[in-house]
Amino acid sequence: MQKVKKKVRGSVSKRFKVTKTGKVMFAHQYGSHKKLHKSKSRIRRGKEPGQLKGAFAKKIKQMLGAA
Repeated sequence: MQKVKKKVRGSVSKRFKVTKTGKVMFAHQYGSHKKLHKSKSRIRRGKEPGQLKGAFAKKIKQMLGAA
């Protein structure tokens, strides 16, 4: 019997990253568009990565083959 290789979702692999400890990280949106009217604190908050939690993070890990 031949072992079937798990496919990784390309769209998910571009948007999310799984760390060594298993956290699912993502980049915030609206980072490079119309920065002039956004506050400096809002721009700063957008630079640091966000962390997914719960069932959605579990789903993303499955799509990446990291689960």
